[in-house]
Amino acid sequence: MSSRLGPIWLNRVQGFAGGPTHAGRLSRFAVLAARVNALEPVLERESDAQLRERSYRLRMRARQGESLNPMLVEAFALVREAAKRVIRQRHYDVQLVGGAAIHYRSIAEMETGEGKTLVATLPAFLNALPGKGVHVVTVNDYLAQRDASWMGEIYRFLGLTVGCIQTGQQDPERRAAYACDITYGTAKELGFDFLRDELKKFQAGGDLHRKTFEQAFLGRGTSPEHDRPVQRGHNYCIVDEADSILIDEARTPLIIGAHNQPTQEEAAAYIGADEIAATLVRVKDFKYDPQERKAELTASGRRKVQMRAGHSAFSTLTVDGLYEYVERALRAQIAYLRDRDYVIVDGEVVIVDEYTGRMMPGRQWQDGLHQAIQAKERLEITLESVTAARVTVQDFFKRYKKLAGMTGTAWSDARELRRVYNVHVFPVPTNRPSRRVWEPDRVFSTETEKFRAVADRIIELNRKGAPVLIGTRSIERSERLSALLTEAGIEHQVLNAKNHAIEAQIVAQAGQPGKVTVATNMAGRGTDIKLGDGVAEKGGLHVIGTERHESLRIDRQLVGRCARQGDPGHAQFFVSLEDEIIEAFGEKPAARLRKRYAGRGELTSPAWRRVFQVAQRKKERQHRRDRKLLMNYEKQRAEMRKNMGLNPVLG
Repeated sequence: MSSRLGPIWLNRVQGFAGGPTHAGRLSRFAVLAARVNALEPVLERESDAQLRERSYRLRMRARQGESLNPMLVEAFALVREAAKRVIRQRHYDVQLVGGAAIHYRSIAEMETGEGKTLVATLPAFLNALPGKGVHVVTVNDYLAQRDASWMGEIYRFLGLTVGCIQTGQQDPERRAAYACDITYGTAKELGFDFLRDELKKFQAGGDLHRKTFEQAFLGRGTSPEHDRPVQRGHNYCIVDEADSILIDEARTPLIIGAHNQPTQEEAAAYIGADEIAATLVRVKDFKYDPQERKAELTASGRRKVQMRAGHSAFSTLTVDGLYEYVERALRAQIAYLRDRDYVIVDGEVVIVDEYTGRMMPGRQWQDGLHQAIQAKERLEITLESVTAARVTVQDFFKRYKKLAGMTGTAWSDARELRRVYNVHVFPVPTNRPSRRVWEPDRVFSTETEKFRAVADRIIELNRKGAPVLIGTRSIERSERLSALLTEAGIEHQVLNAKNHAIEAQIVAQAGQPGKVTVATNMAGRGTDIKLGDGVAEKGGLHVIGTERHESLRIDRQLVGRCARQGDPGHAQFFVSLEDEIIEAFGEKPAARLRKRYAGRGELTSPAWRRVFQVAQRKKERQHRRDRKLLMNYEKQRAEMRKNMGLNPVLG
């Protein structure tokens, strides 16, 4: 214990985290871990039945109102012993420290590969003892199902029930999952269930007096099953990949739409606006802001649009309304790209989550943008939604009485997490020293030159028998790189939203000798790539990033797929001046830069790497401003609705 959590680690954490408070908490948590260790030999001698009896006694104490803090040591020791017996894994001392931090309302920052999934079982079990429910939030359905099944063996061994929320489940299944002691699910599923429950309460409100009368005086039963909420409250929540969910996803509110059938004229207007937009010339007829993803017609553009205003499709629109349709069509054509922002599945536009690389069926862009994209793709114009209920990620998670989490990348946003959610970031020491080699970025003038260099590097590593994981930011780029590798005769696998069904199979093979895997962000958070025999001797898994993301944290998540748990690993990014991140400096400066250095090949000066670092920081600042603006807007909106006596999440 002292070798991992002694004075060296105290000094390191104090220096890293910026003060004695973190070092003091680490010291306190280390003492708790030592007490758990002292109890370990006692529990090892007990039978399974005796362990379950201990668990039962803890539940009884908790349900009688006793504080959970005095139970922490015994609860953690029970979970560790149960894990050893049912899944053959033992919590490391630093994992005990991480579990304590999460119990005490912190975001535990743990290096990728340090076993966050196992860490969560400690505070989840402890906080499930009172029987009020614990929600463990993951970034996608796949991880929710995996973790509920895998870690569920530990909970069930100790007498607790485990549920999992999945896309497509009906209300009875959801209600049963939420009734369990511990429930796994994604933020979106939990948030939308909350909104649907609020809508049910609102819709039932008008009949409340009639239902009460029928139940009390006519002997009729309670409300129908489908009218009952599925959630039973918001007690304690552990957010896995907390920075992704609480920070990145917080830029977009969760919205449930009520369908509004477009008229034939409206559908024709979307098609007509798309046709007009295709004839307009950038700069001359419209200005486009890549930061805001918005287009605005110039005087020349407005004149051109007015010349087409006699089109029968626009007969019901005002001139300003026509401008809005055309500007929306321009956004759809320029800012939202097929196989990057969305895919076409069975004739429908399906949004792709920019952070996870996964499809989000059933989700729609708002304010007619979804219909404009359908018009661009010449698909059927479907129902446009009007807002029936909405809540921001910030407001939803602040409803929990107790909120905590874990991630590998949170310190850079510690101030925002503390300000918005009142949670502190607690850095947790690694179990073993990291052996990751992060090589300097290579910068190229064009994307073609960059991809050629990436292919050459893959060929070089492939000859040595080293496994390679290549990260791309979109489906389109993953397929483009795949074509280059096929041309070069290199066998490889592609993991993106189009072939998500075989994700587990691809990930299982990605660490084997000589394997080459091209992937979108799907291979980022939560992906554990096991090294095959002899791979460590070849330098471990090699990760190649083909573009810098708008947040350094997401780049670090990709890199975190290698060098896990003390294994060796290498990481390097290949970037170009044609990458989207360069537009953080503005459309015109980016265009000038690209034109000036076109055809220069590799740009070797270290100054070029700093250009990309500055661009990334600019995007991070912009997103931080966007989140603050959204939060302020939603706060004002909620206060206004409350003052009017209305439910703040409805309408």
